[in-house]
Amino acid sequence: VQLQASGGGLVQPGGSLRLSCAASGSIVRINNMGWYRQAPGKQRELVATITNSGSTNYADSVKGRFTVSRDNAKNTVYLQMNSLKPEDTAVYYCQVTGPLYVSWGQGTQVTVSS
Repeated sequence: VQLQASGGGLVQPGGSLRLSCAASGSIVRINNMGWYRQAPGKQRELVATITNSGSTNYADSVKGRFTVSRDNAKNTVYLQMNSLKPEDTAVYYCQVTGPLYVSWGQGTQVTVSS
């Protein structure tokens, strides 16, 4: 399974961005889809995940500001990020899990700065 992420960029504090990640290849089944991020000098951390039934999980730091969603027909996961803060600056990675596999996207840079 290959993942292609897009939507990162530079935004001012308080602004919004929407990330997308499309899965392609020999997809038998996708279970969970989600987003992780890694800031310079820090470990990769979970941002948000969504199951194939639509249940979501968020890091405390993004609750109320970020929304994860998915389009199963398009094998795509989204991350709507609102009220962005400088501490949200990181490389964001999408992840997809299925039976016997875990796939990662290439990462997309999000920079929140004035």
